Amino acid sequence: MSSSSPSPELPLRGQVALVTGAGRGIGRAIALELAAAGAEVVVNYASSEQAAADTVAAIGDAGGRAWSHRADVSDEDQVEGMVKAIQERSGALQVLVNNAGITRDGLMLRMKTADWRAVIDLNLTGVFLCSRAVSRAMLKARQGRIINITSVVALFGNAGQANYSAAKAGVIGLTRSNAAEFAARGVTVNAVAPGFIASDMTADLDQEAILRAIPLARMGTAAEVAGAVRFLAADPAAAYITGQVLQVDGGMVMR
Repeated sequence: MSSSSPSPELPLRGQVALVTGAGRGIGRAIALELAAAGAEVVVNYASSEQAAADTVAAIGDAGGRAWSHRADVSDEDQVEGMVKAIQERSGALQVLVNNAGITRDGLMLRMKTADWRAVIDLNLTGVFLCSRAVSRAMLKARQGRIINITSVVALFGNAGQANYSAAKAGVIGLTRSNAAEFAARGVTVNAVAPGFIASDMTADLDQEAILRAIPLARMGTAAEVAGAVRFLAADPAAAYITGQVLQVDGGMVMR
């Protein structure tokens, strides 16, 4: 890890950032954005080794630094092992982005208990485990930024996504609780709540109905979510922001 001081062009130079679930989609965009800001990025993945390798390669091709680490963030031992490996290889972590998540959609009456638990374990408990694992060193160093990816469905719910909505709402509660606990040591904790983001997952949805619900009349992009994460992680102006939920949703939820 470089000890060089950061510059306005590379505000994360000399810092290490862990992005969970960074092989594709929003996680990949975040990894690329933080690397462009100068961070050494650890690309976490659970199963898609090739996707993670592609993200690492893309960062390297752009002149950045990255490496990948396989870990299921819902598994306590794997999370602790990942953080230890990062500290041994790259030094202290300054930025954690809890992005990893899954969906197991289904109406409440038909939802299997296993599908409920799988989503809660990864999308909520995973955020708890990763945040706890990195917080000791961050608090000791009196430096650190934790950004949790939640969703606008945490704010209004969504039929067929009781597990996902509950998990993402829990992430908001966890974000605010951790922000209150960590603030005295200079560690900020915030959340980013994407709305409808153009992806393979949203391609099959009713596009007209979605656009009617969005004041800006378009879907967002993964790069726009990544830009919000970069602001919270890298911009000095974000140093006085903690316990907040930044909605990247085109005005879909105004509250």
